[in-house]
Amino acid sequence: MLSLQPMIRNLIVTSIVVMSTAATLTHRGYAASFGDDTAFLKSHTELIVLSDRRGEAKVAVAPAYQGRVMTSTAGSDSGLSFGWINRELIASGKTQPHINVLGGEDRFWLGPEGGQFSIFFAKGTKFEFADWFTPAVIDTLPFKVASKSSTQARFTAEFALTNYSGTRFDVAVNREVRLLATAAAWKQLGVKPAAGVSLVAFETDNAIRNAGRSAWEKGSGLLSIWILGMFNPSPSTTIVVPIKPGPESELGVKVTSDYFGSVPPDRLVVKNDVLYFSGDGKYRSKIGINPKRSKAVLGSYDADNKVLTIVKFNQPAGVTDYVNSLWKLQDNPFGGDAANSYNDGPVAPGGKPLGPFYELESSSPAAALAPGKSLSHIHCTIHLSGPEAALDGIAQAALGVSLADIRAGLKSR
Repeated sequence: MLSLQPMIRNLIVTSIVVMSTAATLTHRGYAASFGDDTAFLKSHTELIVLSDRRGEAKVAVAPAYQGRVMTSTAGSDSGLSFGWINRELIASGKTQPHINVLGGEDRFWLGPEGGQFSIFFAKGTKFEFADWFTPAVIDTLPFKVASKSSTQARFTAEFALTNYSGTRFDVAVNREVRLLATAAAWKQLGVKPAAGVSLVAFETDNAIRNAGRSAWEKGSGLLSIWILGMFNPSPSTTIVVPIKPGPESELGVKVTSDYFGSVPPDRLVVKNDVLYFSGDGKYRSKIGINPKRSKAVLGSYDADNKVLTIVKFNQPAGVTDYVNSLWKLQDNPFGGDAANSYNDGPVAPGGKPLGPFYELESSSPAAALAPGKSLSHIHCTIHLSGPEAALDGIAQAALGVSLADIRAGLKSR
């Protein structure tokens, strides 16, 4: 998730009621079907629902939440709703001072969060929770609907941000949400359509443009596009991240895993070319993959519900400047991650989680842009459900591991 310090969670979870998500994907007595979730959302905000011709694959998008993909389904209104939604916060109608954790499986953010080029801390403030604020333009302010059809919706926004060092950024955003045709989704996966497997696939094409008169340069700080997806956890959910093998002297560490303290060995297993990370929503932890290790794909498998999720994103070859979001003045402000995953959980023994949920995230490189120039970042999410014999080949093609490997992944240490 966002690189929140432990102190944040202690202060904001008191305003958020825990949403219990069992293996059957239910929460608070409400069946988590797509129809149920979209009916709830429509009672509180405008919602654009994209759909294929058969009405099976659907995607729900909220303009007031920065064109956020709130949830999706592969089974029409009665199908599973794949995105995690914070019903309690949305229903309250209240605005939180530091961040509004509304949920959604593809939300638009900008980095960096911390450091001398942070856009979450004002100039001269301390890197402490009291001074940390999510910019309203990526938290509470709506995006404008520029166009929409049955399978796409495009949003725009223009705003100014000032970073910790005092640099002003005039930013124009163009964000398009596209429901992918079934054939395009199978092509993304690199396999032939599998009998008995239902899927929904969507991508967001996110562009930021330097709308000011001054160039964005490393010496005064840069922005990046940051896409985060929040999903329903289960005790059987394992997150899978393929990584490039090789020596640390050339590629850096295989994984950064100390964002919230060390991750217990039964929750994170790192192999030569893949890592397994728990997505059960029961232990707060986060991992990051640097651009030299990242293969621009990550995923998860919920064995109880037989749901395979694949996230792919564009990652320019040879580019290594990614913004660093650590909460301190940094020696290497462009040594950040290309991909991240977060597992929610109690902030302290006996405490409450934010959700629970788990996240699959990607970031663009740092945007060094001349006036009028743009940077684009595409983030694609594919959910598949069906018999494990069919899902197995898809997992091997997309993630390089079998379902048996995934099942054994966290038990292999």
